[in-house]
Amino acid sequence: MNFPSIFNDVVGPVMRGPSSSHCAASLRIGRICHDLMNGRISEIEIDFDPNGSLATTHKEQGSDMGLFGGFLGWEAYDERLVNAEQHIGAAGIKVKINIKDIKADHPNTYKISLSNPWETRSLIAISTGGGMIEVIEIDGAEVSLQGDSFLTLIYTTEPQRIQQYLGENGTFDSINLHSGDHDFIEIKSREFLDKTFLDELLAMEEVSHIKKIRPVLPILSGKKQNVPFITCDEMLAYNKDRNLSLWQLAAKYESERGNISEEEVLDKMNDIRKILKNAVETGLKGTKFEDRILGPQSVKFKSMMEDRKLVDGDVLNRIIMYVSAIMEVKSSMGVIVAAPTAGSCGAMPGAVLGVADSLGLSDEETVKALLIAGLIGVFIAAHSTFAAEVGGCQAECGSGSTMAAAAIVYLAGGNVNQSICAASMALQSSLGMICDPIGNRVEAPCLNKNVMAASNALSCSNMALADYDHLIPLDEVIETMYEVGKSIPNTLRCTNLGGLSITKTAKEIERKLGQQHFYKSC
Repeated sequence: MNFPSIFNDVVGPVMRGPSSSHCAASLRIGRICHDLMNGRISEIEIDFDPNGSLATTHKEQGSDMGLFGGFLGWEAYDERLVNAEQHIGAAGIKVKINIKDIKADHPNTYKISLSNPWETRSLIAISTGGGMIEVIEIDGAEVSLQGDSFLTLIYTTEPQRIQQYLGENGTFDSINLHSGDHDFIEIKSREFLDKTFLDELLAMEEVSHIKKIRPVLPILSGKKQNVPFITCDEMLAYNKDRNLSLWQLAAKYESERGNISEEEVLDKMNDIRKILKNAVETGLKGTKFEDRILGPQSVKFKSMMEDRKLVDGDVLNRIIMYVSAIMEVKSSMGVIVAAPTAGSCGAMPGAVLGVADSLGLSDEETVKALLIAGLIGVFIAAHSTFAAEVGGCQAECGSGSTMAAAAIVYLAGGNVNQSICAASMALQSSLGMICDPIGNRVEAPCLNKNVMAASNALSCSNMALADYDHLIPLDEVIETMYEVGKSIPNTLRCTNLGGLSITKTAKEIERKLGQQHFYKSC
């Protein structure tokens, strides 16, 4: 089993763009394509299946932008991303996008052909939610690559002999032989092989190419990946005689999962906290961006709060303001953290930071609360999904609400069992949420749903602190969320084909946005 990481799968990536499933994931896929071609690409052909999500959303929700940035070797937070299409053209790279039946099993499937005057390569990858990816085919050979290791591909006409040579002369996390359009040996490691050794291999007559593909995830996976637990029930059993707090359990999990110290885990989460805090402050100053539906709503909310013109509810109102600010930074191509996704990036952080600031708690306590949220997200990532294309908005905002609820209980002084209770109730309350963005933009009703998710988290936290009975264990609710998601019609899972997306007004908004983009391009 590939165990989720808090920083890979849940609280991350740090990125720009409206959707992590579209923007960050596609950029990571593009980055792998860039390295597969040694950074030398002349022509690209991309196929999207008409029955998937990408056929109707790839342009407006940022898949094209992300891919182009990745083809150019950029990071997901690069400030040039908004103009990636112009940059790919300026680089002389020709791109063709087709909508055609590729028999894709997953709604977020990318089939990509790459060429330059010297070689042609192909790749198929899927976006699995929250910016995570899996490459499932390279050059016609079946693979399973998540971008969490240093990858070396050795193309050879004598694979068995080269594989034996490698086994006798090196130690790797894994080594696998693949046969497709070309035979190649795949080596995974925590750093690239020694250059001298690679030069010796390349000098062999049987070796035609060596490809070095950099990791696209911040936390690497090693040969033997261990975690202390992978379900909520396992965690509670593990903690029976240890009596650790939930944040300590989170730090221990991520430390063992990523082979890093618990101090490093805390430091990484503090870096995330700073980015989240900056997003709140940036949003509350007002954001500007042409290609969006909503303007700076949080600025108006802040003014009304300061003038005491809102219904009393200081903590909740602060949460609404923070959630709105973060969502507006996301929609204006500012830097945010997908936590667990870009479409739900406001719910968990806005709720956690809002409560922490309302209670006057320290940055250290906020970091611990964010770790707790991350651990709850690990259980969801391991046994369900964050992808709205697979599970509807319950997978995004519902998950964010679940993570936030557990963290808020900690901030309020509650215990481990109360945090788990709050998380269970929050997810129970979110089952069945559909994903139907207006105007094919991840803004509305996404903002409302983020606010609702954060409000739900606060309510469920207080219910848990009052020892309400959640009845259904969190693990079972997570499994249920996945089953419910599969029963939601395709038209209501981020395809722009149902719900509010196809109302008369939404289609008019989409038409006007399309016209603006056309005239700007001209």
